[in-house]
Amino acid sequence: MADKPPEERVAAINAPAGASERLVYVMPEHLMRDSSDDEIDLRELWGIIWAGKWRIIAVTVLFATASVAYALLATEWYRAEALLAPAEEKSAPSLGGQLGGLAALAGLSIGGGDSVDAIATLKSRELAKEFISDNQLLPILFRERWDASNSRWIGDDPDTYPDERDAVRFFHQHILQVSEDRKSGLTTVAIEWHDPDLAAAWATQLVEMVNDKLRERALAQAEANVAYLQLELAKTSVVTLQHAIGRLLETELQKVMLARGNNEFAFRVIDAAQSPKYRASPKRSLIAIVGTLVGGLLGLLWVFVANAFRSH
Repeated sequence: MADKPPEERVAAINAPAGASERLVYVMPEHLMRDSSDDEIDLRELWGIIWAGKWRIIAVTVLFATASVAYALLATEWYRAEALLAPAEEKSAPSLGGQLGGLAALAGLSIGGGDSVDAIATLKSRELAKEFISDNQLLPILFRERWDASNSRWIGDDPDTYPDERDAVRFFHQHILQVSEDRKSGLTTVAIEWHDPDLAAAWATQLVEMVNDKLRERALAQAEANVAYLQLELAKTSVVTLQHAIGRLLETELQKVMLARGNNEFAFRVIDAAQSPKYRASPKRSLIAIVGTLVGGLLGLLWVFVANAFRSH
């Protein structure tokens, strides 16, 4: 008996006479101590939370109230979108292939409109500046700095007054969004503003301005090309060159007619901008939920930190 391990000796002592010995496993003391410590830690943790429950509730209610107030008082923004497709190419591609070399030598372009140019124009500072100037948007974009009753900027230092550069930066950062789907080739123009009707009107006007600007540019270029080709045609006496210039001239005249008769020169409107019924932001329910959760977590943190300082 004395030579047996402790577990077997315990089994042998407790076993009745004549019974076979059984192996009994006794849990090590350090494992029993760890399990007991875990139970104590959980009870202690819950005790800390329960003792500081009013602090947690107070902070949670404070943040919930503040988030709801912000959500209700924040400026509403509405989003109007227009879906656009590149305007269809209407010039003769075979003519461009045959006379491309001659046109390049003459400094002419016989290709149609380029959607890359159209999108770049839509995103350009020049277009935004022209749009802001035409609609006199400076006092509207910076209304908090504009004294409407006296029709002047607030303050005495003209250097602090917003100018067109500030307006263009604000317009691109907060109002205009242009996104392109490279797979479908479609472009979305979005305007976000406080007035839903103005948002839709501005989106529509911007698309019209891009079409007008690129049409006028193409028309001026085509008319200049026509004048140049007519001059060169009058100079040359080589029949083959006269035929080539004549075909180029025909192409440029066709471009002039297409530009004059096509309002959707760069972009074709697939889905026109509509005045939105619902606001895009603020998302009030989300703000309230996040604010309440943040308040609860900060309340817990406050209670634990305060308890740690008291313990030390």
